[in-house]
Amino acid sequence: MISEFQELSDKIDRLAQLAQSLRGENYLLRQANALLSAENVDFNHRLLEAQRRVEALLAQLEPTPPATPDDSEAAQ
Repeated sequence: MISEFQELSDKIDRLAQLAQSLRGENYLLRQANALLSAENVDFNHRLLEAQRRVEALLAQLEPTPPATPDDSEAAQ
């Protein structure tokens, strides 16, 4: 009977150690997740800024008029 209590006590100790270990791992994962989320927000801002710049450059380009059949005859 005493050995059964000792086994149960050992299992409880292992369970407590596992729970503590998982709490530590969870804490580290939450920190990593927060860091990656912040990095993702930064990359999204940079991407939007790059998109804005490209759109501004495209808006500055003058459109070229389409070639007409008369233009090709005039060039000859």
